[in-house]
Amino acid sequence: MKRDSRFHIAVVPGDGIGPEIVRACLQVLNVLHERLGGIGFDFRHLEGGAGHYQKTGVAFTDENMAECKKADAVLFGAIGLPDVRYPDGTEISTQFDLRAEMDLYAGLRPIRSYPGLPLVLADKRAARIDLVLVREQTEGLLYSRGRGTVEEDRVAWETMMISRNGSRRVSEFAFRVAERRAIGRRRRGRVTCVDKANALASMAFFRKVFGEVAASHPEVKADYAYVDATAMNLVKSPWDFDVLVTENVFGGILSDLAAGLVGSLGLVPSADIGEKHAVFQPAHGSAPDIAGQGIANPVAQVLSAALMLDWLADQHAEPRLAHGARILEHAVERALTFVCPIEFGGQDGTAAITRAIMTQIRKV
Repeated sequence: MKRDSRFHIAVVPGDGIGPEIVRACLQVLNVLHERLGGIGFDFRHLEGGAGHYQKTGVAFTDENMAECKKADAVLFGAIGLPDVRYPDGTEISTQFDLRAEMDLYAGLRPIRSYPGLPLVLADKRAARIDLVLVREQTEGLLYSRGRGTVEEDRVAWETMMISRNGSRRVSEFAFRVAERRAIGRRRRGRVTCVDKANALASMAFFRKVFGEVAASHPEVKADYAYVDATAMNLVKSPWDFDVLVTENVFGGILSDLAAGLVGSLGLVPSADIGEKHAVFQPAHGSAPDIAGQGIANPVAQVLSAALMLDWLADQHAEPRLAHGARILEHAVERALTFVCPIEFGGQDGTAAITRAIMTQIRKV
């Protein structure tokens, strides 16, 4: 257990709507503080992202990276502006740098529907969508980021890399997630390995290692699916999935698809988790087209903070933080019965949604 009751959080608001939703999230956490029995947070704001790169030529300084590594956790907003790019044409994506520097191998994206919001799918079972996508984040096709080559403006090369260690640890992580979810739901957990093992040797190897890990978790059902079939089945029957584990790029695509099935990336939190460090941010981008208008949905940012509290609770054996995470989740669910975000056809913007969540925190 942590000796003191204060946790040091590095805060990187970033670009576009990032500062707006981070500001809303910190307001929520300040209200939650009243319910945590003396636990507090010290927030250290750090600059970084595309706007910072545009001004200084550096997206994120070594000093800020060091601050992130010293912090108990990192709360991240959104990074990137479409017109600000590195010389090779790629966008500024500081979160990739953090993943590499801190070995944040497991990307966690819980995706669920909310009964207070309109359903995207006509089938009433869509109200039961509740799945978690786990993506390996240090390897796969994105391992080639910064390593790709273009030969004489004719051919571009990128390299997929899959290792035994990378596949093993992300599979273990996925089974732990399924085990924890099974306790809360009083039913057997299930992990689906999503790959392209019928066509790629690297994916066949990923599947093989997953199978070895599955054998050590007999209490959790393990199954296998190709990524293209999974995309189809997510659209047809997303309520049938529990935990999915997959390669980096496949995971990024499928998680956005699944977010669309519940109506918006504005509902989807994410966590980038390693052995010693973790970063928590909404799954959506910086949305510069709506920045400054007060209409950004802060829910994904707030739910990312709930993931942060859960992780800190595990790291420091502090059950009050896990209780705080449940308070946040319940407050969001209740708030979404009273307010409706703009992307769902409602009239409620950042401030109204934030107020509704804070009101529910005081009531939960």
